Amino acid sequence: MTDMARFVAKTLPLASRCASRRPRPLAGASSWRRTARPPSPPPTLSPLSHSVPLPAFFSNVSARGFRSLSDSSCSLVPAFTRGYRNVRRRGRLPKKKPLELDVRICIEEELPDDPQILSVAETLRSDVPVALKVALDGLLTSKYNTRDTSIDDVNKYEKVELSVLLCDDGFIQKLNKHWRDVDQTTDVLSMSQHIPELGHPILLLGDIVISLETASRQAQERGYTPLDEIRVLMVHGLLHLLGFDHEISHEAEAEMEKEEELILRNLGWKGKGLIKSTNNSRTAESHSTSSPNELVKNVKMEGHSGLYEAKLSYMFCDVDDTLFNGKSQINTRMAEAMREALSRGAKVVIVTRMTRSAVIRASSLANLAGKDGIVSEASPGIFLQGSIVYGRRGQEIYRASVDKNICREAFLYSLEHEVPLVAFCEDRCFTLFEHPLIDLLHTVHHEPKAEIMPSVEHLLAVSDVQKLLFLGTAEVISTLRPYWLEATQGIADIIQATPDMLEIVPCGASKGSGIKLLLDHLGIAADEIMPHFEGEGESE
Repeated sequence: MTDMARFVAKTLPLASRCASRRPRPLAGASSWRRTARPPSPPPTLSPLSHSVPLPAFFSNVSARGFRSLSDSSCSLVPAFTRGYRNVRRRGRLPKKKPLELDVRICIEEELPDDPQILSVAETLRSDVPVALKVALDGLLTSKYNTRDTSIDDVNKYEKVELSVLLCDDGFIQKLNKHWRDVDQTTDVLSMSQHIPELGHPILLLGDIVISLETASRQAQERGYTPLDEIRVLMVHGLLHLLGFDHEISHEAEAEMEKEEELILRNLGWKGKGLIKSTNNSRTAESHSTSSPNELVKNVKMEGHSGLYEAKLSYMFCDVDDTLFNGKSQINTRMAEAMREALSRGAKVVIVTRMTRSAVIRASSLANLAGKDGIVSEASPGIFLQGSIVYGRRGQEIYRASVDKNICREAFLYSLEHEVPLVAFCEDRCFTLFEHPLIDLLHTVHHEPKAEIMPSVEHLLAVSDVQKLLFLGTAEVISTLRPYWLEATQGIADIIQATPDMLEIVPCGASKGSGIKLLLDHLGIAADEIMPHFEGEGESE
């Protein structure tokens, strides 16, 4: 992450939200602090936003620039901390100094100079201190069973410091990859800087990093404005910094969800809270009836939809059980989505367990094959579970073959137990005997018609094998899987994408590895693609 360090101190004037004069800053202090404390181990994956130890962020973000709006500083005094006169003593009780909130809003340097982004940043300068005040009041007046209490007595601090960084998907993905080993974008990360053992009079909460691109997409999906969604993300990240963690248990999730909704409701902000919104989205996705236009609305955006969106050039689509159903029939809704993607200038790259010729035949039924379609003999793609990868102009750039001894053993097993087995060799298929299930591969799944070979050795002499496919009932395949998992260990990989098929592929070959090879070949950055994957063998 060497490109993540140059800080730009472009500071805008800001009037204090209160009349009290700010204390003199500590010598050498800055809005983006470094710490000598070694970084903590990366946290585990969360389906929502995540809390990351600050040293991890600040020791490596030093190559990226930021535009910094001036810090927003204010004081607050909870009602129950007011001093009262004690009639039994002379004089007055000393007044407790109001707790000062020092908030800084920064914009990542590579974001465009968009007036709407600046407007959001300006709004956050007043929104974040108010949300922080409500959250801190909640810590003083409420009891929680699951919150980390390393931040316990807020009254003992003189000042609270917090930063919020607005960035793009590429920047937050690099943070996610480097510190959490999760190579994908997310909506918000929390970077804790609090070290309770120091006993510092200033509570250094840390930083909240928000991707404006992801926030904009989620706002569209949930019917919010981008500012509404950014507020939801900011509250979620703030609660992480204050010790809430929805990942540790159902009770912790319920507590954090309740606190999110309480803060949003108290401030009159729109939104249900990130936890509830995410859970609702998952439920809705399982019953999705999205239009084709909605499926690809983020493939390429030339304008703005309320904030800032990515311009994606490629759509890598796993067509197995998406564009094609279990019988290799075209899903009309997905076909329309593909046409929409093409009309917006995106290049569709096919990822599949099928041969290229099968995809071309199946796609031609929906007029999606050919030079202006999603697949042709001159287009890039990943086929046969990543065993063959085609690059520019459809030229082969990678091929992996199943170990010949495994092929020999598999076909001898097929003969002995009369289980149909097909060898895939680029765009040809071979087998040792006829079988109705093998015929269905051609008539239903559009694969090349299997050629009958006289013997195993004849078959192996014709060509290297990129994939072996056992066919049978779900019961038959369920008995084959454990046997071949053991027999191929360390030599080949086993994939069962459907109940009635068992695939043996070269060791290390996968759709994910094929995508990485093709991205390198085409010189495509990860933020230029929109992936769409489902099923076994696609976790990468």
